[in-house]
This record gives sequence, C-alpha cells and structure tokens, in this order.
Amino acid sequence: VQLQASGGGLVQPGGSLRLSCVVSGSIFRANVMGWYRQAPGKQRELVATIVSNGFTNYAEAVKGRFAISRDNAKNTVYLQMNSLKPEDTAAYYCKFSARGIDYWGQGTQVTVSS
Repeated sequence: VQLQASGGGLVQPGGSLRLSCVVSGSIFRANVMGWYRQAPGKQRELVATIVSNGFTNYAEAVKGRFAISRDNAKNTVYLQMNSLKPEDTAAYYCKFSARGIDYWGQGTQVTVSS
C-alpha cells in the first residue's frame, strides 16, 4: 500500500487549502483513512479520520473549520481546511489503516502566515 499526499502550501490566515491523498495497492475495503499533523518540536497529532462507512472524527482544534471526506472509487481522502490559523502550520500526513496495519504517506507542508 502506498499513499501520495498533495495540496499543501503557503496561505494567509483566514484562507483555505484542500489536501488530497491517493491510496494505491492492495486495499481492504473496511478501513480508516485520516490526516495527522506535526509541527516543529511537537508530537504528531490527530486532525481527522473517516471510516469506510463515512463516520468521521475531528480534533477539537479543527472542528467547524476542517472537513474530511473520501472518494472510495478513487481511493482518495481529502481534507478541506478553512479559516486557517497560524497554529495550523505543520506537516500534514495521511494515514490508511486496515487489518491492524497502518500505512503513512509523506508529509505535505502547510504554512499559515501573513
């Protein structure tokens, strides 16, 4: 299983970005896809997850601003990020979990700065 994340960049406070992560390889249909982030000097933390049945979970810090979605036909998970704040600056990683195994994509940098 391989994951390819994209969509990061530099954005001003209050702006928006959309991250995408394509999963390829042998994909078990019952799975969880998610986004995590890691800021310099901090531990990696959960941003949002979405189960194959559509159930979602969000970190409190992003509720109401971020939205996770998935396209099962395209094996892709998205993270729509609105009302971005400087504290959202981090490397964002996608994760695919199935049958007790976690697979990680490479990080995509999101920088929120004026």
